[in-house]
This record gives sequence, C-alpha cells and structure tokens, in this order.
Amino acid sequence: MGHLPRVQLAVLLAAVILVTLGIARWQTRPDAAPEPAAVTSTCAGHPVTATRQLRGMWLTTVNNTDWPSRPGLPEEQVKKEYREWLDLAQRRGHNAVFVHVRPAGDAFWESDYAPWSYYLTGRADGQGPGWDPMEFMIAEAHARNVEFHAWFNPYKAHRSGVFAELPPDHPLRAHPDWAVAYPAKGKGSRLHYNPGIPEARKFVEDSILDAVNRYDLDGVHFDDFFYPYPKGREDFNDAAAFKAHGRGITNKADWRRDNVNLLVKETNERIKAAKPWVKFGISPFGIWRNASTDPLGSPTRGLQSYDAIYADTRRWVQERWVDYIVPQLYWHIGFAIADYAKLLPWWSELVANSPVQLYVGQADYRIGQKGAWSKPDELDKQLALNRKYRVTGSIHFSARQVKADRLGAVSRYAQAHYGEPALVPAMSHLPGKRPPAPEVEADRVDSGVRLRWDGDATSYAVYRVDGEAARLVATTRGTTWVDTAKSEGPHTYCVTGLDRLWNEGNASEPRVVA
Repeated sequence: MGHLPRVQLAVLLAAVILVTLGIARWQTRPDAAPEPAAVTSTCAGHPVTATRQLRGMWLTTVNNTDWPSRPGLPEEQVKKEYREWLDLAQRRGHNAVFVHVRPAGDAFWESDYAPWSYYLTGRADGQGPGWDPMEFMIAEAHARNVEFHAWFNPYKAHRSGVFAELPPDHPLRAHPDWAVAYPAKGKGSRLHYNPGIPEARKFVEDSILDAVNRYDLDGVHFDDFFYPYPKGREDFNDAAAFKAHGRGITNKADWRRDNVNLLVKETNERIKAAKPWVKFGISPFGIWRNASTDPLGSPTRGLQSYDAIYADTRRWVQERWVDYIVPQLYWHIGFAIADYAKLLPWWSELVANSPVQLYVGQADYRIGQKGAWSKPDELDKQLALNRKYRVTGSIHFSARQVKADRLGAVSRYAQAHYGEPALVPAMSHLPGKRPPAPEVEADRVDSGVRLRWDGDATSYAVYRVDGEAARLVATTRGTTWVDTAKSEGPHTYCVTGLDRLWNEGNASEPRVVA
C-alpha cells in the first residue's frame, strides 16, 4: 500500500478496466485451513495446540493518515498516540504492526540517506525532533510481543514534485539527475528516484539497509509504489536512463520491470547478508495480469500491475525473493471486475510448494461504502474464505479504520476469527532454533493464577488445559504471567519458549494450581 491513495485506487481500478471478450475459466481448488502449530509436546497428556496466523494492521504516516495525528506534535504526544495504536492492536488480537517509516523519501529515524519526515516534525527543513522514534516504536511493539515491520516506499523522493521545495540536505540536491517528477507538473506531482539509474537504485537500497543494520527490525515491508501509477497518457521521463543503462534490453517495459526486479532481488540479498532473520515482504496491487492478456493471469478485468507499474509480482514469488507476499485484495466477493473469491485461489496457487507465505491485504477502509461493503459481514466472509486456501495471515488497511469499527464490522470479524491468541507463522527457510523448555512455577494470587519461569527465549507461549487440549492463552516477552480468568476447579498450565522467528520449543513440565 503505498497506502495513501488506497481509496483512490479502488476508483482507479474501475477507471482502467481492460475490456475483454471473455474471462478464462479459473478452477478454484480449496485446501485445508491454515494448520495450527506443529505439536512439539504435550501438557499433562494433552496435545499443545495454537493457531499460526499473522494478524496485523498498517499504520500510515503519509499525510498523517493514521499517526502522528498531525505534524510537529510534542514527543510525549507522539509516543502516547503510538502506544494507543498498539493497545488497539492488542485488543483486536493482532501480533504485528506495519509502520510507515519512509513514506516519501524521508525518514522516521536519523538517517544519512533521507531528511527527517515532515509528517513527524512539522518542519520543511528536514531537521530532527531530538529523539529516536524508531527505537521507541520497536521497543514498545516488542514489549507487547508484537512484530515490528518497517514499511518503506522505496522510490518516492518527496511529498511534492517541486524541486525547490526539497530540504537543504536532501540527497537529490546533490544528485538532481536522479530525480523524475511525475506527473511532470500540476496537482499530484511527486518527485521520484529514477529506478533506471543504478546509483540511484543502490542509494535507495542503502537507505533501507541503514535501518536494518541499526535497528532490531522484524521485517522490511514494501507496498506497491515502484514506478508510479499512470496518470492519463503522460509517460515517466526515463528515456535518458534507458539509453545510458539499458543493459542490452531493447523493450522499455521489460527494462523497467527488470529495474524493479533488481531492487527486489538485491534488497532481499542484502537484508539476508546483514541479518538473515529479518523478513522481507511486499504488498502488491492485487492483480498481476488478466487471463485475457496472459493465460497465467487471474480471471479479472482490471489494471495489470505487470504492465502498468512494472511489478512482476509472480516472478518475485517464484524466485523466492520475498519471504511473504500480501496482495491487496480490496474488492468484494462477487465483484465482476476483480472477484475476491476468484483472485484468492489464484494467489494461493502461486505460493503452493513455496516457502513464501501468503497474507492478504484486507480493505477495512471500504467498510460502509455502497453495495456489498454496506453490510457488516463482507470482511467476515473474506476471512472465512481465507481459511480454505493457503492464507496464513491478514493485514488490515488501515489502523484508523480498525479503530473506527464502522457498522461493527471489525468487532464482528475479530470475534469470529481473532478471538483467541495466535502465534506468527514460523519461516523454516530462515535460520532459527527452538528454545529449551523453561522451568515454571505457579501459585494463586488475589488476581488469579500467577506463573513464573526461567528460560532462554525471545518470547513465551502460555498454554492452559481446557477439555481435551492445552490451548494457547497468551504470549509474552516477560517471564511472569497472571491468568485472571474466573473459573472453578484446578488449572493445569505449560509454557513453551519461542525464538525471534516463532520457532517453538518443547513444553515445560505441567503445573497444576488448585
């Protein structure tokens, strides 16, 4: 989501319908719901079970859409608002946040590669706030055992298309040849780094790796803004770069796709060389190509990201250049142009037999719109459909819509699908190690049952025996937890350790509290 114009993109899709004579028939192939965590042990003879599902929301900073609520707020107000967003994430059962840290060629950390973000500081001169927001954001998320994915718009260079409005220390002032304004002028013009210039591409990668190397990120996250979405008939002005850096490719569209492919491939390689455990994922526009254009495409009639913004998302998955993919499936079930129920199996089939995990970008922002979105059950039905395919998570766009809970739709799907805690799906292709079982003690306190343990893990999962299974009741980065649930009879608990990639060790010895 280069997610500000996400609302506009729903309109854009309809506006750029590619008229076709027919739609290739797509045979959906349901599969089992996402498997729970592999049972590594038992607790008092009962199988240890937990749902494996990433649940997250995008926290958008561009134009202060979600956070901070306006530019230039005092440090304590910015921190207070961020904590409130994390509190919301916890109430809704989320275990990950995706925070816009480079929305427009700027930064939410002190970077040698970008000026400080105006959306944070309220200053157009690129000067900083005097504290470290990135360190704070990560620490607060981890304190709640919530993953922190740093969200970057790689090629956006400034929030306007006017070169004279750049901060004095903006990198493009030293390299004006890297800049392309698109559209060239007028409302909506923005400056971009030119993807066709190798030095510019490396500079953008360096700016991302700066954050990776300096901070304890769980993931690096891109949305769908590579080459900008087309505006009328105006072309992106990169003819000189194509001539100078064509690499023997004669077709400009193929060259542009190769430029984006190089960014994706190189970014993944550099992240893994620096910190092999840091995940890399992309949230592309929901349509790769239409089947009427390419038999490998989906049964849709909308904008094709392969052709319009030069994003070969299918190849990124096939080449395993990403650890997860999050298609923005922002259309309702039964939508003639792009039917959620037909796009979902296409993406599911794409990740089959691949380590790349499939999450879905869910359109919370559309709740309350006309048609299918005027009913509170659309996202509930979509999440239910996700369970039939290889979908291991959902990310909701965006935080303010999760908070608004229009029509009670968020409460509805959260109760139905996020009612119990879940572990983030492990990624077996990344380096990890199952922690040893912790040593646990338990006793009664006024507020309930208190568990304490010693262990050597990033975080811990707490299980309570209910009926015939030991079910997950909490995760924490601490070494104590209190069960405040009111119920009769003795309680039996076990605790497991989790490494930073959510690989789970064996359960502790059970502890029974009368």
